[in-house]
Amino acid sequence: MTLTAEDTLRELDTEEGTLRYHEAGEGPPLLLLHGSGPGVTGWRNYRHNLPVLARRFRCLALEFPGFGVSDATAENPMVAAPKAVLRFLQGLGLEHVDVIGNSMGGYVAVGLAVARKDLFGRIVTIGGVGRNILSPAPSEGLNLLVEFAENPTREALVQWLRSMVHDPALLTDELVEERWQSATDPATLEASRRIYGRDAMAAMLAAQAHSDQPVWAALHKITAPTLLTWGRDDRVTPLDNALLPMRTIPKAELHVLPDCGHWAMIEQKAAWESAVLAFLTRPETS
Repeated sequence: MTLTAEDTLRELDTEEGTLRYHEAGEGPPLLLLHGSGPGVTGWRNYRHNLPVLARRFRCLALEFPGFGVSDATAENPMVAAPKAVLRFLQGLGLEHVDVIGNSMGGYVAVGLAVARKDLFGRIVTIGGVGRNILSPAPSEGLNLLVEFAENPTREALVQWLRSMVHDPALLTDELVEERWQSATDPATLEASRRIYGRDAMAAMLAAQAHSDQPVWAALHKITAPTLLTWGRDDRVTPLDNALLPMRTIPKAELHVLPDCGHWAMIEQKAAWESAVLAFLTRPETS
C-alpha cells in the first residue's frame, strides 16, 4: 500500500478552528497521536507505519494544534491537545476508539483515559508516560529541546535529533532539512517555546511538583488494556519511566525494544508493528 500526505490529508472544521488529520484504511477506528518537538507532525511520526496498520484499521492520525498543520489555539499546545482530541472524536461521531500515542501523544492518551474511562478500548504508548525514577529529570533529550527552543540553530536541532535515536544513521540530510524547515517556521517555533522554553519548562516542573494529583499518580484509574512500548536506549524518556505505569495501570504490559531510542515506531518499525498488531487484534478476555 502506497500512501502520500496529500492523498490522506483530511480537514474537520470545529468551533476552535480546523483540525487536520490523515486517514487511511478501513475497519475499527484507530486514533494515532503524535509527539512533540521541533518539526514534528502526525504524518512524520506515523507515515511509515500507516500502510501496515491500515490493513486492519481505519487509521486517523490527528495533527495537534500548535505544530504547524492544524489551526493553532491561544493555549499552550500541551493544554490544547486533549481538548482537540475530544473535539476531533465528537466531530467524526466516534465515541469509543483504540489509540496509539507517541511520547506527548501517549501522555495525552493516558490523561484522557484517566478522566474518561469509556473513551478508549485499548491503549498503546511509545515512551512518554510515567516519571523518572532512576534517571535525572529533565532528561538529556528534554534539555536539548530547551536548548533548541532558546537558540534555534541547525546544530541544536541536530543534537536534539541525535538524542532521539539509537542509530544516528537514521538522521539523513533529507530528514534534518525537513525538520529544520518546519521547526523554524515562526508560528511553530513560538509554539515550541511555549512548551520547551526555559521558563515554560521550569513552570511545568514546578506545577508537577505541587500538583495534588499529577497524571502519573492517577494511572491506577485506567481500565483499558494498555501496551507500553519502549526503546531500551531512550534518552528522552528513559526506560525507568516505564516502571510506575507498568506497575500501576491494572491491565498494563510492557514491550521493550533493543537498539532503539525514543522513536520506537521508526527505529524498530517491524518489531514494533508486530507487537502492536498482536496486542490490538488479540481476542478480548473477561
